[in-house]
Amino acid sequence: MMTNLFSVFDPSTTILNLSLNWLSTFLGLFLIPVSFWLLPNRFQVVWNKILLTLHNEFKTLLGPSGHNGSTLMFISLFSLIMFNNFLGLFPYIFTSTSHLTLTLALAFPLWLSFMLYGWINHTQHMFAHLVPQGTPAVLMPFMVCIETISNVIRPGTLAVRLTANMIAGHLLMTLLGNTGPMSANYLILSLILTTQIALLVLESAVAIIQSYVFAVLSTLYSSEVN
Repeated sequence: MMTNLFSVFDPSTTILNLSLNWLSTFLGLFLIPVSFWLLPNRFQVVWNKILLTLHNEFKTLLGPSGHNGSTLMFISLFSLIMFNNFLGLFPYIFTSTSHLTLTLALAFPLWLSFMLYGWINHTQHMFAHLVPQGTPAVLMPFMVCIETISNVIRPGTLAVRLTANMIAGHLLMTLLGNTGPMSANYLILSLILTTQIALLVLESAVAIIQSYVFAVLSTLYSSEVN
C-alpha cells in the first residue's frame, strides 16, 4: 500500500538529475504509424475529418479574423493535449498534463500574447470590453474590477481545469487498482474490474473533452481581442 496517493504523479526516472519523464509529452508522435505520412489509410481519413471539423469550428469562433494559420495553432494545441491525456491512461507512462508545470506553460503564453496584441493594437476596444454595454454609471468601477480579475485569472482557470480533471480520474483508478488485489472475494474483484473498465472508458472521453475545452476556450479568448 503506497504511503502517498499522489506519488503516482511523481517523476520516477532521472539520469544526471535530468527528468526524462517529460519526454513522454512528445511520445504521441512516435505512435503515429509511418503509413499515415505516406499512403492514405483508415486512420488518416478519420483523423483528417476530425481536423477539418475542428478547423471549421475554430474558424467560425474566430470570426472575420480567422484564417488557416490561426486555426492550425489551436488544432495543434488540441492534438498535443489529447495525445498526452490518452498516453497518461497507459501503465507506467508519465502523465504530463496532470502537472501545472505543463498546463500553465501552455495557457500563460497564449493568454499573455492575446492580451499584448489586444492592448497594443485594439486599445479602445479592450477598454470598452471592461465595461459591458448598458452598465449603470454607479456600477462601472466595480465592473472594471470584476472584468480585470476575470481576465487575469483566465490562464490559471485553463491550467487548473485540465490538471484537476486528469488528477481526479487517475486517483480514482489508482484507488480501485489498490483495492482489488486486497479483496479475496471473487465477486467483489469482478465488480471492481468492471468498474475499472467503465472508469477507463469515462477517462478516455474526459481526455478528448478536456483537450477540446482547452482549445475552444483559447480560441474564444483570441477572438475577443480582435
